[in-house]
Amino acid sequence: MMKKVLAASLMVAFVLTGCNTVKGVGKDVSKAGDAVTSTAEKTENKL
Repeated sequence: MMKKVLAASLMVAFVLTGCNTVKGVGKDVSKAGDAVTSTAEKTENKL
């Protein structure tokens, strides 16, 4: 019984923190994409 409660608690904690983590990763990926786009535009302007 105690193992089930512990497992359920860990799953709930993982899901709640997972949502924030996914948002953070999405923001990081977006920033990286912006940096690549900016560098490509600068390079294109130099050519």
